[in-house]
Amino acid sequence: MADFSTFEEQNGVVFKNKALLRQAFTHRSYINENKSGILGHNERLEFLGDAVLELVVTKYLYSIYPDKTEGELTSFRSALVNTNTISGVASNLHMDDYLLLSRGEAKDTGRARQYILANTFEAVIGAIYLDQGYDMAEHFIEKNLFPLREEIVEKGLWQDSKSLFQEKAQDIASVTPTYKTVKESGPDHDKFFTVAVLLGSETVAEGKGRSKQEAEQEAARRGLEEKGWN
Repeated sequence: MADFSTFEEQNGVVFKNKALLRQAFTHRSYINENKSGILGHNERLEFLGDAVLELVVTKYLYSIYPDKTEGELTSFRSALVNTNTISGVASNLHMDDYLLLSRGEAKDTGRARQYILANTFEAVIGAIYLDQGYDMAEHFIEKNLFPLREEIVEKGLWQDSKSLFQEKAQDIASVTPTYKTVKESGPDHDKFFTVAVLLGSETVAEGKGRSKQEAEQEAARRGLEEKGWN
């Protein structure tokens, strides 16, 4: 069993309610295999943490970019809080070592694990907010996420992949791309979407996301790589 006190020490957050931290790392699948003595899974904490994360990042970007438009700030924020970025932060914090998963989920180390890590990062933020308050949650986000802002902005990682793919497709292939939802999975409150981007009848790439918009962006990003247009 993971020692959550090590996570607390590494991140300078000592929980008053230790069960809350454990819950933040508890995936729904774990509950199904371990029904007794468990506080609950982390989906409600994730819901709360997502809202706190968006507010903290919005406030931060608003303050450091006084001359940027709403559209630019929205793009910067999306790049900072998307699944790829926050799952990467979660990995750097070794959150993988503390996840409470079913035996089946524990075997999956691909894209599905990225979603689990991203959700867990948000759940931990929610737990910190409940246990320690807004300032500590803000500090946790500032310490672990904000250092990525400069690279994301300077390298243009915030740019809209869909718009860029459409521009390249029209210029190079004289075709306007279309998007097709290939698969939907998960409960209504936590769906995953798989979307394909097509040029005519050619399927160029697929992307996954927690919304159709995120999946389309991922498909476009992969399409740019596949075509060598990035």
